[in-house]
Amino acid sequence: MTGTDRVARIQAEWRAARPDLDPSPQGVIGRLHRIAQALTAELTRVYADFDLSEPEFDLLATLRRAGAPYARTAGELAAHTMVTTGGLTKRVDRLIERGLVERGGEASDARRRVIRLTDAGRELIDRAVTAHLANERRLLDQLGTSDTAALEPILTRWLGILDRG
Repeated sequence: MTGTDRVARIQAEWRAARPDLDPSPQGVIGRLHRIAQALTAELTRVYADFDLSEPEFDLLATLRRAGAPYARTAGELAAHTMVTTGGLTKRVDRLIERGLVERGGEASDARRRVIRLTDAGRELIDRAVTAHLANERRLLDQLGTSDTAALEPILTRWLGILDRG
């Protein structure tokens, strides 16, 4: 389905400027890219309500999903949040300063050091994830149940293909 949105106008300009090219992939890719940017803005607005950045929310949520005692090693956090342990250190340090996480006992290997939610961190992420999921529901409700149900398996399949690549 094409329309007169920004992506359709870009495609039309490419058809005029370079009739030898097929800009039809932009109909899907361009719109997905713009949707991802818009969704990120919608999601980070909720994180900001809790004075959290997107990476901080991700880190706290990853610890919360681990279940009691809400702890993971730095290496596990890096794997679950797709950041290096070096990049993780700065985030963890900021969250320690705010009293939301703490480092467990000393390990000779920094990747094996345990990061744990504090009670304040668990309380904050519980409130934040509740608001986050309500926000995601609001965003999906704009599409309706049948469109949402149709999109999920398509996106799941495509992500699986891209993750393998």
